[in-house]
Amino acid sequence: MTLAGHRGDAEAARAGLADPAPEVRAAALGALERAGALTIGDLAAGLADPTADVRRRACEVAPRADLATADSGPLVLARLDDPEPVVVEVAAWALGELGDRGALPSTAVSALARVATDHEDPLAREAAVAALGALGDPAGLPAILAATTDKPAIRRRAVLALSPFEGPEIVAALARALEDRDWQVRDAAALLTRTAPG
Repeated sequence: MTLAGHRGDAEAARAGLADPAPEVRAAALGALERAGALTIGDLAAGLADPTADVRRRACEVAPRADLATADSGPLVLARLDDPEPVVVEVAAWALGELGDRGALPSTAVSALARVATDHEDPLAREAAVAALGALGDPAGLPAILAATTDKPAIRRRAVLALSPFEGPEIVAALARALEDRDWQVRDAAALLTRTAPG
């Protein structure tokens, strides 16, 4: 299946989408993306697959596929409500990437903020914080600031996610991060304060 993508054999790759084995279906999505043949229907089917690994793979390929963000964005956004945290994590990452390619649905930032502040899985929260930073939308800033008090890895990610923003609340958050008990958080804050204008 993987070879089909490298050879550009879209027909063979698409046949894998109906395979009973989830690993073959996941590989078929990657092969179609590599072949430049992934359709919005293929992506929708992958994102709705009964197996979490296939849904996760569909989220991974969405930003790399030659599809309009207006079409793929809403489908990926829906996966923020996935019951499997690993799918939510990759969906959040994908939304951050898709935001570079085009406009996301108007609810994307609020949905990511909800994951960043309320999701029980720390990796999902971390990915959502990173996506909010990548999008740089002011509506996501309160969730990023809240994440500066989360677990160490999330605090570090939140500090880095502050880079597109300015203002007294950012200065205060960075000052707190410079005194954080975790050295990686302190390093991230030091990096931003060194590179900040002025």
